Amino acid sequence: MSWHLFAVFFASTFFISATPGPNMLLAFQYGMNYGVKRTLWTLAGLSLGLFILLLSTLLGLDAISRQSPWLLTVIKAAGAAYLIYLGISSWRDAGEGSLMNDAREMGEEVAADYPDTIESVNDKNTPQPRSLSSAAVRVSPSNTTLFRTGMWVSLSNPKAILFFAAFFPKFINFSAPLWPQYIMLTCGLFLSETIWQLIYTIGGKKLAGWLDVGERLAWLNRGCGVIFILIAAALLAEVMNGFMN
Repeated sequence: MSWHLFAVFFASTFFISATPGPNMLLAFQYGMNYGVKRTLWTLAGLSLGLFILLLSTLLGLDAISRQSPWLLTVIKAAGAAYLIYLGISSWRDAGEGSLMNDAREMGEEVAADYPDTIESVNDKNTPQPRSLSSAAVRVSPSNTTLFRTGMWVSLSNPKAILFFAAFFPKFINFSAPLWPQYIMLTCGLFLSETIWQLIYTIGGKKLAGWLDVGERLAWLNRGCGVIFILIAAALLAEVMNGFMN
């Protein structure tokens, strides 16, 4: 993999990682509720879950490239279609919601889906969803609970596998050694994800206030939509070029 291609990959993933998806919203909410130091455990769990999903995708692509090269072409075409869908959806849905509201809804979903990850303040150990406005938490989860919550929230997003399978083939040269490329792409993805997770965790209300002014958040999502469509176009061009040669 050339450094130029890696730079394009990193710039794309860095911009896409900036959008407030489930992982970023959880980092944002927990940073507000439990502080930066405690939320680092959640970030570690998010990273582990993301790594498991990414490793599963790369192992699958590796096996397909060696045993069924024709299927790799099908995956590229299907991936391009999926990225176009993501691009159109990101553009059309860009004007909905705000960072604060989305984070609050994310917290409620986590409390409902993973009730055992939130320690209660009553004798019956009933889950107590924590809102963004809770300045003082009477009983906070343990470090293990914070880590486990992050991991399961990350793993509970199967769309990540679809995204990786659609996104990564454009930046991989399957005729060259694969694992050095996998390592470079993985490091690039985790660097961009970690940077934005820390920004969302530390940024708190200042970040939310800035993004929720005017249409800044909407244009961030629209920008990601454009990136998805551009990469999809490049994938389709690569598939068509393979048929013509």
